[in-house]
Amino acid sequence: MTSERLDQPRDLRRSLRPHYDPEAFGRLSERIARFLGTARFIVYMTVFVTTWVIWNVAAPEHLKFDPYPFIFLTLMLSLQASYAAPLILLAQNRQDDRDRIQYEQDRESAERNQAEIEYLTREIAGLRLALNEVATRDYLRSELGHLLEELRERR
Repeated sequence: MTSERLDQPRDLRRSLRPHYDPEAFGRLSERIARFLGTARFIVYMTVFVTTWVIWNVAAPEHLKFDPYPFIFLTLMLSLQASYAAPLILLAQNRQDDRDRIQYEQDRESAERNQAEIEYLTREIAGLRLALNEVATRDYLRSELGHLLEELRERR
């Protein structure tokens, strides 16, 4: 039995399993899912199926590769659907993760904005109270006017 030291990195292990980058695979699945949701894909599939059917109906017998019940076409479309569904789900899950992160960031930003608004509201209220205690120009003019009148009356 070999003893492993915890202060040293492990030796690299060779594996027969293929290695893949989940992030790269996720990006690829999103690109495929985006393409599957376009009108271009619908047009391509329509042209493909129409060509397949016309070829296997109108071509000479020795060139037909999928006669009338079009079993091979059905198999191809089933295979395409069996790969498309999980890729679309994977792309949706990745979008859900991004939406969740965006929601959290928006919520935190809204909380910060609310705190700033409350702080500014308190500051404005404090300034209003302070301004009520400060003599305004009109108040000073009226007081000086009254003092002038009193001085004139005393003379």
